[in-house]
Amino acid sequence: MQNNQFIPFKDYEEFLPEEMIKLSEKFNSIMQKRRTIRTFSDKRFPLQVIENCLRAAGSAPSGANKQPWHFVVVSDPELKHKIREAAEIEENKFYLSRAPQEWLNDLQPLGTDFEKPFLETAPYLIVIFEKKYEVLDGQKKKLYYTKESVGIATGVLITAIHQAGLVSLTYTPSPMNFLNNLLKRPASEKPFLVLVAGHPAEETTVPDIKRKSLEEIASYF
Repeated sequence: MQNNQFIPFKDYEEFLPEEMIKLSEKFNSIMQKRRTIRTFSDKRFPLQVIENCLRAAGSAPSGANKQPWHFVVVSDPELKHKIREAAEIEENKFYLSRAPQEWLNDLQPLGTDFEKPFLETAPYLIVIFEKKYEVLDGQKKKLYYTKESVGIATGVLITAIHQAGLVSLTYTPSPMNFLNNLLKRPASEKPFLVLVAGHPAEETTVPDIKRKSLEEIASYF
């Protein structure tokens, strides 16, 4: 049997039941205000905010603790422009021929189209890559539950950005292969999602949508 080394778990802080309820209510209240934003301000903010959010994302659980993610932070205007150009080429194809009508019908209330100005306007793009495998000492090493692990880390990142007083947009052009080329990422990594982060533009509006109730999304046995 492998002799793994363990250390004492000293960071756990236990709360009284009433404190737990208050903390969970406060967190829920904060997160209910989170909305996906498509119109961003170009207002700058410290890179350290993004770095702290990425550290939080890096704390996410992962299969066999392989941490199969890589985050590329893009702020260079020229590179953001190239990303927008490449994305809009794919988006135009999507809206004109790739997407089935049912999908387009579902997107219509959200007011989206092939133009993606937020890719240039927002101060930061965080391109999240999923590592399909690792190469160590010239050998390909298997990773486990990569999509699930990266999805969890992305959720933590979105939450951290919202907690920091910013807004975000999850963006997934299809296909996304151009991101590997523009950002010089290896073939072992697959673009998972582009997370746009910043402040909302003045007079930003959002669709009047409702979230499902607890009764609709949860069951108890």
